[in-house]
Amino acid sequence: MEREYSPGPESVAESYADGPSGDEGKYVYCVIKTAQEREFGPIGIGEGGNPVYTVRFQDLAAVVSDTPIRIYDPTRENVLAHELVNETVMREFTVIPMSFGTIFRTKNDIVELLKSTYRAFDDVLDKMRDKIEFGLKVLWDRDRVVSRLEAEDEEIRRLKEEITNNAQSSTYFARMQLGRMVESALENAANQYVVDIHESLKPVAVASRSNKPIGDRMIMNAAYLVERVREHDFDEAVKTLSRKYEDMLSFKYTGPWPPYNFVNIKLRLERVET
Repeated sequence: MEREYSPGPESVAESYADGPSGDEGKYVYCVIKTAQEREFGPIGIGEGGNPVYTVRFQDLAAVVSDTPIRIYDPTRENVLAHELVNETVMREFTVIPMSFGTIFRTKNDIVELLKSTYRAFDDVLDKMRDKIEFGLKVLWDRDRVVSRLEAEDEEIRRLKEEITNNAQSSTYFARMQLGRMVESALENAANQYVVDIHESLKPVAVASRSNKPIGDRMIMNAAYLVERVREHDFDEAVKTLSRKYEDMLSFKYTGPWPPYNFVNIKLRLERVET
């Protein structure tokens, strides 16, 4: 099992700022609940480590830093800076993460956002209180799985032996039939692995979300929402699964993250023509 601490998946909150290039704006990292002004140090995105602080409306606060209004390229350096702020804040607060590159033009724009979406933010923060996200990607050794299938599936083994023993006369149809049988067995095996992994982790997670696997080797790409107090339990459950399937599967385990995959607030700030 490989547990990584690296930039998490894209967040699902979106926001738009409008203003001439070079104007000063506010880069927004996340939204938290606090009735007090807070500062988190010079860890903001951009050159020189911009101070990170809160902009509040009542007991809601956006965590921001000053920035020129610009488009930030999602370079490793920029994404890590964005994540560093969220990771720092989430040590102390439940956070609603904002998309990378979210910039508002003024402090008043942010206050208006918090005011107009207060109920939605408050509800999400209540649901996400003291919960964190972990990512789990599972990859398999396809050749090893095929070898096991050939050894354990009598029909596949018989057809392969027939083709091997009659290499000169074996038909194209027989080879195609073997290929379809192997692919079907692989699909069933992948589904069984995924179901077993999910069922094993369900007791130690609040919720889960499946994302599309990436590449041919990945059979599972999931996110799990976990209560902070059960982080160790979840960690141990993943380790147990890793040991159980060490001959066939490899586990890439990331987190803790803000609940990127479990927050679904779409935000749009539009300029009002005057």
